[in-house]
Amino acid sequence: MSNMIRERNFGPWAMHRELVNELNRYVNGDSAAAANDASSGATADWAPAVDIAEYPDRFVLHADVPGVDPASIEVTLEKGVLILSGSRDKAVDAANVERRRVERAHGRFFRRFSLPDTVDSEAVSARGSNGVLEVVIPKRPTAQPRRISVAH
Repeated sequence: MSNMIRERNFGPWAMHRELVNELNRYVNGDSAAAANDASSGATADWAPAVDIAEYPDRFVLHADVPGVDPASIEVTLEKGVLILSGSRDKAVDAANVERRRVERAHGRFFRRFSLPDTVDSEAVSARGSNGVLEVVIPKRPTAQPRRISVAH
């Protein structure tokens, strides 16, 4: 898996920080404070599930982002790090609701992935359809050994 894309970790305390952030959102009743500062993964309100497949000539990443307008998703690539970010709005509350169970996350999302040196960063493409973001990351052609004939 040394050639695969690896998600960038935010340090050994990432799970602890995520738990503290989740508890704070629960106690405060909303995620407005976290949504105002989207500069780091520690402030993300949720993280989309991601599948990554490696092919001989490319990597393909699929991220589940239902309810997010594909045009509002930011996909950036800088210094070998692919960053996906955006947000999903909270559903509008209907009048006279007596009880409600909310399981769908809303607010900012943020994911980082370290790319291997073999990718062609100039040819990365992204498209969204049916709540799934697809990012295609081509690999650079590798120099193939070739036999050189010796003239005599």
